[in-house]
Amino acid sequence: MKLIGTDIDGTILPRTGVFSARTIAALGSLAGAGIPLVLATARPPRWVDSVALQLGIAGEAVCANGAVFYDLATRSVVDHIGLPEEALLEVADALRSAFPGVILGLETTTGLAIEQGFPARESNTNPREVAPFERMESVRDLTGVKMLALLPGSHPDEMLEIALPLVGHLLELSHSSVTDPLLELAPLGISKATGLARLAAHHGVDAEDVIVFGDAPNDVPMFEWAGTGYAVGNAHGAVKAVASHETASVDDDGVAMIIEALVAEALAAR
Repeated sequence: MKLIGTDIDGTILPRTGVFSARTIAALGSLAGAGIPLVLATARPPRWVDSVALQLGIAGEAVCANGAVFYDLATRSVVDHIGLPEEALLEVADALRSAFPGVILGLETTTGLAIEQGFPARESNTNPREVAPFERMESVRDLTGVKMLALLPGSHPDEMLEIALPLVGHLLELSHSSVTDPLLELAPLGISKATGLARLAAHHGVDAEDVIVFGDAPNDVPMFEWAGTGYAVGNAHGAVKAVASHETASVDDDGVAMIIEALVAEALAAR
């Protein structure tokens, strides 16, 4: 094991929004064991700074489901893969037909662009734009990294099943919540797996030497790519189906449990 990639929400961060002392200590111990840690998340860059601060870590993050490479130490976007305007507009048209009442948004490298009615629930959000999706400047300037489609009263699994055959050839579909009626769409062919693969190559690490942790359907690609994958006990069934291992739930520090053992083994082997 030479590199660890972990999802954040529902995997190391419970719904309380507070990391446990055990998780903080376990993740902090990786640096001393010489094991790189990569946060692989659906979160946009603006959401990972507070995570790095709480955990007391630096290093790298793959944000927006693989479309953004972020430096935690300098708090800066290193690189991103933008969503093409033509695909965004075609997908928007298809989703509006399939899901009457859908509310669209677009995560960008510099903020969030949303349609009226899209809930900006996080305290650190000051929308870059509030406008109909088709009129957004963010749709045209290639700073968009993740399209959002919210359908109040629906279920993400049902939305994904309907949307995939309609627009799956245009953008990469997933969802990162087991309950929120929100689809997330990345550039075609981009996922947490492609992001982790790029950073692993930078560190000279092969896929078989990577261990990943996750809980939601958007984590599935990195489980299929990495040599070892641990689903937390509270994980979605799609994740458990592809995971090579399972650990305790996020509320019971399942990831910390495994990392403690891995670090102890790495230190003993020196």
